Amino acid sequence: MKKEFTITVYTENQIGLLNRIAIIFSRRKINIESLNTSPSESEGIHRFTIVINETEEVVRKLCRQIEKQVEVLKAYYNTEDEIVWQELAMYKVSTEAIAEKIKVERLLREYGARAVVIRKDYTVFETSGHREETDRLVKFLEPYGLIEFVRSARVAIIKSSHGFHEKLKEFEQTEPGEEVIENEYLSKQAEVFTM
Repeated sequence: MKKEFTITVYTENQIGLLNRIAIIFSRRKINIESLNTSPSESEGIHRFTIVINETEEVVRKLCRQIEKQVEVLKAYYNTEDEIVWQELAMYKVSTEAIAEKIKVERLLREYGARAVVIRKDYTVFETSGHREETDRLVKFLEPYGLIEFVRSARVAIIKSSHGFHEKLKEFEQTEPGEEVIENEYLSKQAEVFTM
């Protein structure tokens, strides 16, 4: 059964990676509901947050496919109850309409919004929350001449995560695999032959 999953991908910051990750979804005809990229808590490592509606089996396969990209360090998937998430929304309304018909202070309190810009011709409000919360304010403002509305992509933190930088430390402390040891041996042998 399909449900909403949030995929978190930790990567190196390389040109063209976003396109290659998007192609993985488009080849499987999977619609991306939300996509956000940002720096992570580890310097030089970026984080992709991708929201899709799919079955867990498909999502598991997607994560494995994404991890095959050279610059991808790790891909996780989580359900809504395993993450803490928010979206930012901005609303532009006529200042005249909003001032005449609504108590602005009540509006701000009730919806957790704040005025970002107040001009003679328009006012811009900003709020954050889950999609249902930001949609409620859209419905409320529509009768008062909602001029423009925009919502950001999801940002999410995994509840059980201790931070990806901890995983990196673990990875750096593990013993090198046989291939690495073999390559080091071959490099030393090559040095001997070139002397």
